[in-house]
Amino acid sequence: MLLHSLKKGLLVGLKTTWTLGIIIFPVTMIVAILQYTPVLPWLIKLVSPLMKLLGLSGDAAIPLVLGNFLNLYAAIGAILTLDFSVKEVFILAVMLSFSHNLFIESGVAMKAGVKLWIVLTTRLGLATLSAFVINLVWHGGSQAAQYGLIENKTTHATTLAGIFLQALEKAGLGILQLAMIVIPLMVVVQILKDIEWLKKFSKTMAPVTRSLGMQENTSTTMAAGLFFGLAYGAGVMIQAVKEDGVSKKDVTLAFIFLVACHAVVEDTLIFVPLGIPVWPLFLIRLGVAITLTLIVGNIWKRTGFLRKEATYE
Repeated sequence: MLLHSLKKGLLVGLKTTWTLGIIIFPVTMIVAILQYTPVLPWLIKLVSPLMKLLGLSGDAAIPLVLGNFLNLYAAIGAILTLDFSVKEVFILAVMLSFSHNLFIESGVAMKAGVKLWIVLTTRLGLATLSAFVINLVWHGGSQAAQYGLIENKTTHATTLAGIFLQALEKAGLGILQLAMIVIPLMVVVQILKDIEWLKKFSKTMAPVTRSLGMQENTSTTMAAGLFFGLAYGAGVMIQAVKEDGVSKKDVTLAFIFLVACHAVVEDTLIFVPLGIPVWPLFLIRLGVAITLTLIVGNIWKRTGFLRKEATYE
């Protein structure tokens, strides 16, 4: 069984790397080349005043837009081509952890019965607030960020061939680093699926969901979101909501928690190539998720908002 899981996980990892690579590679190439055209400088100048409030330079708008409209991998592809400080990369990582892939993941939440305005307000609000707070309290991190295998070059190419080769190098190294993370991760996930670990873990989640103000039948939804994410775990989560009879109040609280902290392994490890400490990133997401869910749950309990909502049919 273990050998079968390893083979299947390796195959899934290679397919996933290919799927994500065809996003990261062209995005990295395009952004790297656009740096040598008037387009990128014009965009940077336009959004610089807004970005400055968040402790970011104007070109930070590029990975933020790509991350929110496409996914984290497109955002990382853009970051790898741009020169940021360590502080800026960390702020971007935190913002993108809270707010990314808005179209697909918001659709998943709506399918499970959560209001769109709740999802968007929570995710965009957390991203903006976190950037503002980090910029306010952290006075270090001014040194240039080092992106893993990618050398932080200060020299610029002067020929078309040089520009293309520089972009190709960054894109290729970005894919290599992605594969080093995604393939082992997919192998582990496949093994966990084959031994039906999610069912076992969801049982241990029951006390946690109770402490956060939710009924025990929310535990499968929470476990699926935590480990497989809102998009990848969508089928499991939606089915769990229907089969377990989770109330609108509980599924809304669960998604408030999960939009702040989901896919905790993958969405943390993929930031490793950016050269930032990932433990603080994980702890910020987890701490904010717990705090926000407790606050909303207590307010809900005191006001009785949606108390009369029936469970899903």
